[in-house]
Amino acid sequence: MRLPSLFLRRHSPAFLLCGSSSTLLRHRRSSMALQRSKPPLLIILLLLIALVVPSAATSAALVGVNYGRVGDNLPPSETVPRLLASIGVGRVRLYDADPAVLRAFANTGVELIVGMPDRCLPPVAADSTEGLAWARAHVQAFVPAVKIVAITVGNEVLTGANASALAHCLVPAMENLHGALASLGLDRDVAVTSAHSLAVLATPSYPPSGAVFRPDLLPYVRPLLAFHARTGSPFFVNAYPYFAYVSDPSGVALEYALLDQGSVAFTDRATGLRYANLLHAQVDAVYHAIAAVVSPSSKGGGVEVRVSETGWPSAGDANETGATPENAARYNGNLMRLVAGQKGTPLVPGTPLRAYVFALFNENQKAGPSSERNYGLFKPDGTPAYQLVGLSLHQASNSTSSSTDGIGGDDEASTTGPDGESGFFSISAASPDWQCRAAVAAAIAGASVFLKLL
Repeated sequence: MRLPSLFLRRHSPAFLLCGSSSTLLRHRRSSMALQRSKPPLLIILLLLIALVVPSAATSAALVGVNYGRVGDNLPPSETVPRLLASIGVGRVRLYDADPAVLRAFANTGVELIVGMPDRCLPPVAADSTEGLAWARAHVQAFVPAVKIVAITVGNEVLTGANASALAHCLVPAMENLHGALASLGLDRDVAVTSAHSLAVLATPSYPPSGAVFRPDLLPYVRPLLAFHARTGSPFFVNAYPYFAYVSDPSGVALEYALLDQGSVAFTDRATGLRYANLLHAQVDAVYHAIAAVVSPSSKGGGVEVRVSETGWPSAGDANETGATPENAARYNGNLMRLVAGQKGTPLVPGTPLRAYVFALFNENQKAGPSSERNYGLFKPDGTPAYQLVGLSLHQASNSTSSSTDGIGGDDEASTTGPDGESGFFSISAASPDWQCRAAVAAAIAGASVFLKLL
């Protein structure tokens, strides 16, 4: 099967799912002993919750979503956390650090990656006090109520339209921002990174084992990787099998690009590694490129690669082959399945793939071809853009609800589930997120009954 190089870039950038585990508690107290001693309520709650609440620390939790806002018809930010809760998403990437948006996520428990816009790079790179001011205004002012876990410094800086002016600012800006976070005592909780297009790879970049960084970018990539290795932050890449497919639909099997199970796999002859889908091949190409810079045998030198953007458009222009609701549903449904059930990429099996779906909404003011405005899981009115394969999107029963509260506080133990939470839509199939919430509520209710019996 002939596949194109993987350097195709993302032109214009705009589920925390609780898994299952079982815990067996053996009660050894007799009824007489229980009558003599009433255990504290907290202990009872912990015991009951341990029995019924599945663990959240599963690979399914490695899926997030990009929340872009390049549109004039998008819902208020205050309503977004509830929509995310309805589909079991607990990880979100933003492209800026708008205070109004950050406040909307306060006390929701949603993990946020916030973005430092490209325009901020030159001043922050030139003056450490600018980095400190930015960190105070956009991070310190909101934590811990807002769970900010990372900052992406710019987006596709090394390959974007302003690369010649910004490339030399990238690492110095990251260094100054990290230093600012350290001075504020936040560097252990908030990682500093940047998101890159696959255009950072030289052509040809296929097979994965042959991937290297573009020679002209090596002066910027080397210190960048050294920064990641020193701080333990991940290398983010925007990876789109869709672009590889649309550039050569006759040479790239659609099933391979859509991450379908059972598609014809590709074996890299140089390594013997077998790739069952194109996304794994793209990510491993980045790992190989990193290894080529750091050390020929280091397999990335300890720098983890994460996917900051990936997705498939549900509509496009006449020449945008494959941009259909059916293909978008297959890709994103397969992506969630892949991340939830994976053991890592072929090259680095011990490091599970983390990915952020692009995007939450269709954004009507995005520039470029029609596909750019049709990557959303949802339309701006909150209705699903398509039905995800393996997951059922359905209308919430309380469609007249106008509440814009977050998902924390009193709502945290609600037993109504997604159907009674908002007027938006939810991924059904008993969303594990809501299974967790219902389990917590049941545990609390059970504790009350249990106390009365003591």
